[in-house]
Amino acid sequence: MSQATFDDDELFGEAAAETRADVEQHLSAAREELPTADAVWATDADNILGVLNGLKSALDTGEADDHLRQAKKWYTLGERADAFEDAADLAAEIETIEEVLTTLAAVHDDVGELTGTVPQLRSSLQDAHEAATADDADSDADAAADD
Repeated sequence: MSQATFDDDELFGEAAAETRADVEQHLSAAREELPTADAVWATDADNILGVLNGLKSALDTGEADDHLRQAKKWYTLGERADAFEDAADLAAEIETIEEVLTTLAAVHDDVGELTGTVPQLRSSLQDAHEAATADDADSDADAAADD
């Protein structure tokens, strides 16, 4: 009965290839979860609040963070095991996606703040203009009474 023997180098090579494939798969999935450029640029809203709400929704990254975390986990494992012949492309892609996600999170927070502030600003402006209109009406009434 013949028994298959497995060379340690061959097994390590297979494991390294599978690890790289896992990193690439998670990076691809993270990229797919990112919003499209058109989604954060185009709008059909009727007012600024609609634009902000649409932008806030468009900035949703879905599970991109989770996929990036998995990619980084497998990349770190492969790097520490010295399993990759050349992983510069993986490191660059991880960094790129990480930067995009950081920017998206910051913009999302900014838009969220504006979404809460703009209605308050609108209300304050309406109150200011109504007060000015009321003052003008009072001034006109006083002027007419003086005549």
